[in-house]
Amino acid sequence: MLKHSYLKSSNADYIDQVFQRYLENPDSVDESWRYFFEGIEFGYEIAPPVQEPLENGQETSAAVSAGASTDGAAELRVAELILAYRERGHLLAKTNPLKDPPSSLPELELTRYGLSAADLQRTFSAGRLVGLGSAKLADILSVLQQTYCGSIGTEIMHIQNVEARTWLLQRLEGTRNRDKLDSETQKHILKRLTEVEVFERFLHTRYVAAKRFSVEGGDAVMPALDSMIEHGANHGVEEFVIGMAHRGRLNVLHNLFGKKAEAMFTEFEANYKVDYSHGEGDVKYHKGYSTDLTLRTGKRVHLSLGNNPSHLEFINPVIEGMARAKQAMRGDEDRSKVVPILIHGDAAFAGQGVCYETLNLSQLHGYRTGGTMHVVINNQVGFTTSPEEGRSTTYCTDLAKMLDSPILHVNGDDAEAVTWASRVLLEFRQKFKADAFLDIVCYRKYGHNEGDEPSFTQPLLYKKIKTHPSPREVYAAKLVAGQVVTETEAQEIIDRLTAIYMAAQASAKAEAQYEHASTYQSAWKGYRDPKPEDHFLPVSTTVEEARLKDIAEKINTIPKEFHLHPKLQRFFDERLKVVREGTSIDWGTGEALAYASLVAEGHPVRLSGQDAGRGTFTHRQSLLSDFESGERFAPINAVSDGKARYEAWNSHLSETGVMAFEYGYSITDPRALVLWEAQFGDFANGAQVMIDQFIATGESKWQRSNGLVLLLPHGYEGQGPEHSSARLERFLQLSGKFNQIVANYTTPANFFHALRRQVKRDFRRPLVIMTPKSLLRHKDAVSTLADFTQIGYQECIDDPRMQDAATAQKVKRVLLCSGKVYYDLSAERETRKREDIALVRVEQLYPWPGQRLAQILNRYAGAKDLVWVQEEPRNMGAWSFVFNIWMGGFELFQNQVQGRGIRYVGREVCSSPAVGSIKLHQLEQKALLDQAFGE
Repeated sequence: MLKHSYLKSSNADYIDQVFQRYLENPDSVDESWRYFFEGIEFGYEIAPPVQEPLENGQETSAAVSAGASTDGAAELRVAELILAYRERGHLLAKTNPLKDPPSSLPELELTRYGLSAADLQRTFSAGRLVGLGSAKLADILSVLQQTYCGSIGTEIMHIQNVEARTWLLQRLEGTRNRDKLDSETQKHILKRLTEVEVFERFLHTRYVAAKRFSVEGGDAVMPALDSMIEHGANHGVEEFVIGMAHRGRLNVLHNLFGKKAEAMFTEFEANYKVDYSHGEGDVKYHKGYSTDLTLRTGKRVHLSLGNNPSHLEFINPVIEGMARAKQAMRGDEDRSKVVPILIHGDAAFAGQGVCYETLNLSQLHGYRTGGTMHVVINNQVGFTTSPEEGRSTTYCTDLAKMLDSPILHVNGDDAEAVTWASRVLLEFRQKFKADAFLDIVCYRKYGHNEGDEPSFTQPLLYKKIKTHPSPREVYAAKLVAGQVVTETEAQEIIDRLTAIYMAAQASAKAEAQYEHASTYQSAWKGYRDPKPEDHFLPVSTTVEEARLKDIAEKINTIPKEFHLHPKLQRFFDERLKVVREGTSIDWGTGEALAYASLVAEGHPVRLSGQDAGRGTFTHRQSLLSDFESGERFAPINAVSDGKARYEAWNSHLSETGVMAFEYGYSITDPRALVLWEAQFGDFANGAQVMIDQFIATGESKWQRSNGLVLLLPHGYEGQGPEHSSARLERFLQLSGKFNQIVANYTTPANFFHALRRQVKRDFRRPLVIMTPKSLLRHKDAVSTLADFTQIGYQECIDDPRMQDAATAQKVKRVLLCSGKVYYDLSAERETRKREDIALVRVEQLYPWPGQRLAQILNRYAGAKDLVWVQEEPRNMGAWSFVFNIWMGGFELFQNQVQGRGIRYVGREVCSSPAVGSIKLHQLEQKALLDQAFGE
C-alpha cells in the first residue's frame, strides 16, 4: 500500500484549504497534517535542483516559477506519483535482455493520482523533489522514467538511513541514472567485452565439452569489476578481496588477475606431471590467485581471489574474515583501503542460508568490514531450475533488503549502464560503509556446464538465447552506429586475441607451463610447509615464572574506575591467589594466561563465538561489562603495549558464517591466534561444510595454511546427545597427511602450552580441541605454576602415581584414555584402591603420538592387559580410527608395545551420540567403570 493513499479518498478542496493554512501558519493545522506537509518540504530540501538542460532544451530553474501550481492537493498527488516511481519504477525498467518489461503498471498510472494527460503541461512545485524546481508534469515524468525505467531498476526506498537514501536520490535523479562516457572509455569497455568473449569461445572450440563454467551471457561482469576497481582506487582503495564460485572464474583469473593463458591451457591439456608432494590439489575453476594490478590511471591495487570449493556461497564469510584481517594488518581503521567484493549466482544467493548469515555480520562490531560490494551474475536459472521454482521473492536479491543497502538491477546487455551502476555503488560503499548490490540481469549461454544440454528443461528460454546477440555484439553495434569504432576495428580486436591464444595453446601443448608462486609470501614470509617429523619437534612454550606472575597481576587487577559486577571480584581475586601460590590453577586461569602471554609477546588473539567473552559456562570472563554504564573492558589487554591486542567477540547465533569468517582471518594473518568456540561441541555440525571443505582440506587443495583453533565443549555428563559429543570421530576421519591437530586435553597447563605452540611454530595447522565442561571447575583438573614455567607441551601424560620403576613393575593393567573420562577413572581407582592399574592419557589424538605412547607403555612391561577406555559409543570417538587405521591395525601397535594387544571398554554401538535420560546415563557410566576395573 502506498504511504499516502488515504489522500485519494479525501476532498481535494479541503486538502487545498489545509495546505494554504499551513503555508500561512504551520501551527494552525492539525499535527498529522503538519507532519505530512513538513515531509513534502523536507523532500524539497534534500533534492536540490540540478542545473542542467532537459532533453528538449528547456532550462530548469531552482526558483519556484510564477506559474507554479498553488493547488495543494494536486501538488501532493504529484509528490505521491514521484514517490511511486521511486518505489515501483524498477518494475517497468528494461533490465531483462531476454524479455520486455510490462508496458504499464497500475501504481504508476496518472489516473491513480487524480491526474490526467491534461495536467502534463501544468507546472508543479513538486518538481523540486527531482531537482527540477517548479516544472511541468511532463518534464517531471521524463526525469522519473529516465531514472527509474531505463536499463537500471533501482531499489533504494527501503533504506532507513535518511542521509544515505537522500544521497542516492540526488546521485541518480541528478544524472538521470546514467553516465556520459568519453570515446576512450567506450573503446576500453568494448575491448574488455571482447577479451571475455574471445577467451570463452577459444576454450569452447579447442576444448569441446570440457567443464569451464562459462560466463558467456554475463560478460558484463568484467566491466563491472573494472569500474569498481578503478573508481575504488580513486577513492582510496588499495586492495580488493574477491570471492566467487565457478561461473566465470577462469575468465576472471585470466582477464582480471592476469593469470597467463599458457598456464590455464596447461590445465586443460593435462600434460603435466602428477605431483602429490604439496597435496591432492583441486580443479582449475576452484583455485584462487593474487596479483598487483596497474590501472589505466597508473594507480596500483592489490587483488586477492579466495579459493572456493563447489559449495558456492560458502566463500562469502571467508572473504569477510580475510578483509577484516587485511584491514587490521594495514591499520585501516575506517575500512576504506580494503574492500571485499562478492560475486554471486542468482539461485545460490536466494537459496543458501550462508548468504543471510554473512549479511547479518555486516554491521556487527566484531565482524564489520566497512561494506561489501555484491555482484550477482543473474543467469535467470539455477542449474536447471527456473526462478519460479527457486525462490519465493520477486528478485533474487530481496534478501539484501534486510540492510540499508542500495540494489541496482541492470540489463547485462547494456555495458555502459553496468559500468555506471558499479561506480555509484562503489562510491556509496566508500561514503556510508555499507553493503551495495549490483544485480546483472543476463543469461547463461550454455548449460550448467558445457557438457550439459539446457534445452531439456528450459526449451523456451534457450530458443531465445540461441538467437540472441552476445553482449559484445550488442555493444559493438552501438559504438559502430555512434561512429566510435568501425566494424573493422572491432574485428581486429578479435583477431589479435585469437592469435595470442593460438600461440599460447601451442606453447602449452609443447611443454607444460606452470606459474610457480609460493604461498609463503608477504604476511606468510618465514613460515613453511613442515615435514612429517616436524610435527613432533619440541617447541618452547614455557614462560618464566616472574613474568607469568606479573602477567597474572595485571590481568586480574581491575581498574578502580571500572564498576565490576559484585559477584566477579572474588573470581579475579581467586585467580590471582592461585598463581601467587603456584597451585590449583584451573582451566580458565590457564587459558587467560595463555592469551595474555601471547599478547604481551606481540601476537594478536581473536576469540569469537556465541557468548565467547564470558564463556558459555561463565568460566572465562575475559570481556567484562561495567555494572553501571555497560561499557566493555577486556582485562587481558592490560599487558598490551599496542603491538597486539586481545579481542573477544560475541557472535550472532550462527555457526557456518562465523566459523568461516574466522577461517578467513586465520589464513590471512599467521601471527594471530584465532579461535572459534561452540557453545556445545555438536553445534559445529552447523558448519560442517567449512570444516570439511576449508579447514581440514584447504592446504591440501590450495596450499593455503591456516592455524584456526576450534574449541568444542565435549564430555559425557548426562546432558543429552547434542550437549555431550563434539563428534570427535568426524574430525579424526578428516585427518590425514598431518593436515590438522585433534586433541582432548585434561590439564590447564597442557591447554596453555597447546595454545602457545599454535603460534610459536614456524608452520600452521588447524587445532581442534575437545574442551571440557565439568572439568572447568573440577577440583582435580588443575595445574601448578611449575607446569606452566618448566614443563612444555605433552602429547601423552603418564600416570603421576606410577613414576618410580618399582611401582610401575606392579602394574597389571593399563587403561588408556583421552579427556574427561580420565578423572572418572581416577576417582574410581581411588574408591576401589586398585594400585595395579595405571592410567595413561593420550592428549593429542592426531597426529598420533605413537613413539611417545610406546615409551610410556613399555615402562609397564608386566601389564599384559592394555585397555582403551572411552565415553563415546564404540562406533564413535577415537577407538576405530586410532587402532584400526592410523596405527596400521593391531599389528603395528603390538610391535611398538612388545607384542601386547589392546581391548575396548566403553559404550556399545549406537546411532545417537548419547542418551537423553540422566538416569540411563548414570547406569551406562557405572557399567563403563565396572568394565574398566573388572576382571
